[in-house]
Amino acid sequence: MRIKNKFATLLMGIVASSMMITACGKDSQVTGGNEKGSKTLNLLTWEGYADPEFTKGFEEKYGVKINATYFGSSDELLAKLKSGGGDTYDIISPSSDVASILVDSGLVDEIDTSKIENYSDLNERLRSLKDVIKGGKTYGIPFTWGPDYLIYDADVIKEAPKSWSTFWDSKYKGKVSVWDDISNIYLTGQIMGLDKSDESAIYNMSEKQLQDAKKKLLELKPNIRKYWATAGELNDLFANKEVVMAVGWPLTIAEVNAKGRNLKWTIPQEGATGWIDRLMIVKGSKHKELAEKYLNYITSPEAQAKVAKVTTYGIANPKAAQFMDKTLIEETYVNNMDDMFSKLNFWQPVKERSRYNEIWTEVKTQ
Repeated sequence: MRIKNKFATLLMGIVASSMMITACGKDSQVTGGNEKGSKTLNLLTWEGYADPEFTKGFEEKYGVKINATYFGSSDELLAKLKSGGGDTYDIISPSSDVASILVDSGLVDEIDTSKIENYSDLNERLRSLKDVIKGGKTYGIPFTWGPDYLIYDADVIKEAPKSWSTFWDSKYKGKVSVWDDISNIYLTGQIMGLDKSDESAIYNMSEKQLQDAKKKLLELKPNIRKYWATAGELNDLFANKEVVMAVGWPLTIAEVNAKGRNLKWTIPQEGATGWIDRLMIVKGSKHKELAEKYLNYITSPEAQAKVAKVTTYGIANPKAAQFMDKTLIEETYVNNMDDMFSKLNFWQPVKERSRYNEIWTEVKTQ
């Protein structure tokens, strides 16, 4: 709303200041479903997971502000959480390669699933995964999931690449991008065929296998335009026609094509990895009750439909389909989750994570 004159502006400022002073003196406990006083719920999440499209309803209902800090990799999440913890963050959205590490390290709090009204409606496979269950207690609830696609510019590449090995084709020199993350080692393990009989093999590679993966990733470097750090950065690389192929997520296809481009995706013959992102409450959160209310809100069918609309990622609550159009339902596999699950090797905990990080650093710096 625009203010018509300086007097009105001054008056509004005085009133606002008085309200803030009053609010700071109030008890800020959650009571009766409403929030007294001014409070911020701090999220440490992947990019796109605190979009106003689906957080605004919660803010308005409880009179609070959602404050988001984004991370660009699972290792960045671990670093930020260990340096801040409950003094800084309330809710985090770890992927399936580090969720169990957080549980075992005591960095997250138990979630009372009886307070999550839609918990029983969440996809059974997603909510029954054991990596967030310890001692009969649940420490995370499923939020979104998705594939690590091979994304390509269909105006340049007319047919979908059949193999990830296309990345190494010399005609694409300087035109490929991969994520700045150890997941490239998982991908290379798939190309090497390590997960054909055991999906966990790419997350538990021997030193020789790691060295073989390193050699292959070094051979890819001439074709790399840039290692992207955030989804937004990859979007720009495609939007500016700097790359024609990349490893990426559904969000990039949706956002770049909305601006007139023609990106497509494929799952090559070697398969693809995938991720499951949970929501967890940080140990020591000063706003645990409010955090539980957020988890309850964001897993509702209506909120999940909005999450799907913004991200085009798979979601956890299939009942969201009633609030989605046919195209979005197809894009997010909401009515056919199990079929898509069968095509993906979902990230698993990496026991020798530090070694994987060392190998990836060596690839980037050699």
